[in-house]
Amino acid sequence: MGKIIALANQKGGVGKTTTTINLAASLATLEKKILLIDADPQANASSGLGANTQEVDCTLYECIIDHADVHDAVYTTDIDGLCIIPSHIDLVGAEIEMLNLEHREQVIKNLLEPIRDDYDYILIDCSPSLGLITVNALTAADSVIIPVQCEYFALEGISKLLNTIKIIKSKLNPKLEIEGFLLTMYDSRLKLANQIYDEVKRHFQELVFKTVIQRNVKLSESQSHGLPVILYDADAMGSKNHLALAKEIISKNE
Repeated sequence: MGKIIALANQKGGVGKTTTTINLAASLATLEKKILLIDADPQANASSGLGANTQEVDCTLYECIIDHADVHDAVYTTDIDGLCIIPSHIDLVGAEIEMLNLEHREQVIKNLLEPIRDDYDYILIDCSPSLGLITVNALTAADSVIIPVQCEYFALEGISKLLNTIKIIKSKLNPKLEIEGFLLTMYDSRLKLANQIYDEVKRHFQELVFKTVIQRNVKLSESQSHGLPVILYDADAMGSKNHLALAKEIISKNE
């Protein structure tokens, strides 16, 4: 049975989508069957994997609102074993349209049930907010990866997210676990980055991934080409970091 992992942080700009794309690609490179679900209306994960959101007929929005068959929303990518359910800007309005639905927090969970066994891992890229779609993602997930930027305000938003996770765990999804805190945009030359790392490690101990994602220009460049960094430059630090993270997740779960 595939493990569903949400990547969430309501603070924007922490490298969440970058991590989702490149972790998915790295897991697929390690011969796992992966489905990435783009649950962010900005659709950056979709374009980052080369999906043209203007041209696809069926996205997450159609599955949620029009009850489209989830199989019709699954598209292949340039990487063997990596598929994607793309997003669309229409997803912004989905939260309002979902308000009248019964069990509205469990729409994505029910959506994934028929295809869950087709994959080793299903990664959900959440939007940088704690709205109904993100609540859906956390209700569907087995665990959550929390990317934390190595900057001064990094720890401020975490308590709010942890509180949301606690509420979802008690009311909607008792099996939800924290897969780990992932430090992103790490620059070892900066004293502050090391202080943030130490502080996160002190707070969350074993829950912090050993792998850190270092600042890397190739990571940004690869996205503008609609490619994961591993296809853009396999020797880049960004490729090595995400491959290490993928191996860490596999060894933890298998």
